[in-house]
Amino acid sequence: MEDLIRFFGSREYCLMLLLLVFSRGMDIFSTWVATPNLVLEGNPVAKVLGWRWGIPVNIAFCIGMAFSPVTAIAISTMSVLVAAHNFQSAWLMHSMGEEKYRDWHVRRIEETRVTLYLSCLAGNTLLTAVVGAAVMYFSYGYLIPLSIGLGIITYAVAVAFFTMLAVWRLRRAAGRPGWRRGAKGQILGNGAALKSPLANSCACEPTEVPGK
Repeated sequence: MEDLIRFFGSREYCLMLLLLVFSRGMDIFSTWVATPNLVLEGNPVAKVLGWRWGIPVNIAFCIGMAFSPVTAIAISTMSVLVAAHNFQSAWLMHSMGEEKYRDWHVRRIEETRVTLYLSCLAGNTLLTAVVGAAVMYFSYGYLIPLSIGLGIITYAVAVAFFTMLAVWRLRRAAGRPGWRRGAKGQILGNGAALKSPLANSCACEPTEVPGK
């Protein structure tokens, strides 16, 4: 496959489009299973769009990105990893209820030292990124493994970015350096965003990702 697909509807284009629709569809489906009311939605853009506009925007996004195989494969890799991450805790979110799960997880975060939390986040994201870097390094320039490795790294970066954003907003809303004495903040587990009595904004790791 070339770096860019020139013809809409060609075999290569349809293959990339199918890959994107499947991966983005799994991301959306896993989010629906975990948080049908989007209470636990992590992407502020996706939260504003909601289900009504989020799906059409994703369809348009897939149609546009399918022209670039490298981009399409990288996005698909990231989306599948996000969906797998969502499914990991979706059963618990669904059984407890979105509001109860949110409050329970906020309390767990408040009782954790910020240095411990961020150290575990670094271990999670850096080790994931190492795997992606290794895949890229040993791809020897071949498009598919190179794109998969890029997608893994992008996933790790997104997790780190959105989680750090959530931590920063929580600390800013609480108005003090730590979590232990704070009122309820807005963070969910390994980065997903939560509403808070302290703030109206939403900060997150990807239970959703940009473009969704």
